[in-house]
Amino acid sequence: MLPNHKLFGVFLPIANGGWIISKNAPRLDGLYQTNREAAIIADRIGLDFIMSMSKFRGFGGETNHWATSMESMTMMAGLAEVTKNVKVWATMHALLSNPGVVAKMVTTLDHISNGRAGLNIVAGAYREEFSQMGAWDDTLTHGDRYQLTEEWITIIKRLWSEPNVTFKGRFFDMEDCQSDPKPLSKPRPDLIAAGQSDRGFDFSTTHADACFIGGRSIEERRGFSKRAREIAAEKGKTIRVCSMCTVIHDDSDAKAEAMLQRFEDGKDLGAIMAQMKSWGLAPDSLAAAARKMGASQNHTVAGSPETCREKIEHYIETCDLDGVMLIFPDYKTGLEMFGGILPKLRQRFPATSHEPA
Repeated sequence: MLPNHKLFGVFLPIANGGWIISKNAPRLDGLYQTNREAAIIADRIGLDFIMSMSKFRGFGGETNHWATSMESMTMMAGLAEVTKNVKVWATMHALLSNPGVVAKMVTTLDHISNGRAGLNIVAGAYREEFSQMGAWDDTLTHGDRYQLTEEWITIIKRLWSEPNVTFKGRFFDMEDCQSDPKPLSKPRPDLIAAGQSDRGFDFSTTHADACFIGGRSIEERRGFSKRAREIAAEKGKTIRVCSMCTVIHDDSDAKAEAMLQRFEDGKDLGAIMAQMKSWGLAPDSLAAAARKMGASQNHTVAGSPETCREKIEHYIETCDLDGVMLIFPDYKTGLEMFGGILPKLRQRFPATSHEPA
């Protein structure tokens, strides 16, 4: 069960370059020791969760962005052993893994972590990333992938609570399937999902405890937050809404803003164009779109520690968020800084009125 306060967690740098696509950003290698150090600090300073994405192909460019990455579930199992309190959320793609296998994997993570496991569910996919493994099906529509994922998570949740499962669906056929032991988490491990279409929000509000939203502006993020809550309310439910936030700090606002500008000046247009191509943008629009895209592709706050705290508070309040997942150019210095401002954030947001679904 998610705690009844604003959630503060960290999006681990599981792939090289992290979430700032720039030649001038710190050289995050995406390897285990870097993530281990970040996880230990996150646990020590009192964050609520650590999460990693699942990535299998990079975007090239001058920085060869995201070409090097760890596997999410395996890495989080390792990090569960070096942490004590923080929630440990791994990411799995429904298109890639059988639900019986995933149910067992998350249960194992939950036992390793003594009941701290969570599953970030990905229903979508990038064609090139999956086709390189022979795992892409051109016949599946956006709606088909969500239908597949709904069957997938339904089976997983049943395997976590029932002695055996028989399921006959369009995409999965389970016959007297068994999965023991059951997870330690009650009522089950945390479930998280992202997606900003009505279909995505319908999935999140039906199956997940929290959803992650993005957006190109504060206004768009506020709109997505409102829409997620509306769709949940139509079902008589609630959903926790979180968003990513890049934090760039220095000992003065001017120095932090200058750092952000250096990242922008060095943004890797080739990698950004490849990323946008994977999103489905038309080839003739890639160059112009990449020039408009920032090196830091999520909501970004920059300034002194106190300025960052004030901006994070404003972001949470303006977009009606239940939490933020933090990104840093340098995770060691960023997390240590955040540990200093976290107590004031806890005081400002002692609890949230939005209960878990």
